Amino acid sequence: MKRALITGITGQDGLYLAELLLAKGYEVYGFMRGQNNPKRALLEHIVPGVHIVTGDITDLPSIVRALNASRPDEFYNLGAISFVAYSWENAHLTTEVTGTGVLNALEAIRLYSASSDHEVRFYQASSSEMFGKAQAVPQNEETLLWPRSPYGVAKAFGHHMTINYRESYGMHASSGILFNHESPRRGPEFVTRKVTRAVARISLGLQDSLTLGNLEAKRDWGFAGDYVEAMWLMLQQDEADDYVISTGETNTIRTMLDVAFGAVGISDWSGLVEENHAKFVRPAEVDLLIGDSSKAHEKLGWQPKVSFVELITMMVEADVAEQKALAPLA
Repeated sequence: MKRALITGITGQDGLYLAELLLAKGYEVYGFMRGQNNPKRALLEHIVPGVHIVTGDITDLPSIVRALNASRPDEFYNLGAISFVAYSWENAHLTTEVTGTGVLNALEAIRLYSASSDHEVRFYQASSSEMFGKAQAVPQNEETLLWPRSPYGVAKAFGHHMTINYRESYGMHASSGILFNHESPRRGPEFVTRKVTRAVARISLGLQDSLTLGNLEAKRDWGFAGDYVEAMWLMLQQDEADDYVISTGETNTIRTMLDVAFGAVGISDWSGLVEENHAKFVRPAEVDLLIGDSSKAHEKLGWQPKVSFVELITMMVEADVAEQKALAPLA
């Protein structure tokens, strides 16, 4: 039985990945902060088969202890402060967790493997935000990184450190440069979930309107459940490498609104959505991110399965069900 250790296991990717690995017969360990972590109950409810080990990605000794406790064959580093807008508010903490945390994980694996003579394959969750001010369209593994947020800068550090450990120590360390990926498990602070939850509430008469920033902003959105399969495939390869994971298709916020409102039978949403650029402006904006996943298609045999329309519809339907369940409590 293979063993896997996952940081960031309470996020949407961690939950989907844990489910995938358990279905494949893995023994799965989730690395999380503190005995009183409020997300522990959620993890135990959704994926009860996961063994929990506590620690902090900013504390190298605690990662070494987690490695000794779990003895993993595969280490998936999904832990990060992943809300881009927040990274400007606390750039230092974002750097410590999202950037230095990768170095800590890599160094812990190096030390553990040297002392135990046991190879641990490493996956780093890199991000399309590293491309930022995109120097090519679409973006692939060779595109110059030009991050436009503290989050993107921290991710770029972790990405290059993963490459450095692979080249310096011969570690099986791969990075997945994942473009935007969403699901009903996405946090409500992210624009996709903000939209689908608001649409659900509006359709149920629980909310009057929705305020957003630039409705013409474009992103390459896919389904998180598809993307975690790519993570697993990377660690099954004989040689470690870096892969862009994306749909290769962009959609605007406006298109998302069309799909989301359409899912609840509202065809004209113009009077329900307010556009406020000033309220949601970022110090530096990303213009256009669209990924070229040819390498992942060819080498991993990976393809996205869930379309954009299916994704947004799935999220709206889940939020309608959730809001109906919560309505009696309001």
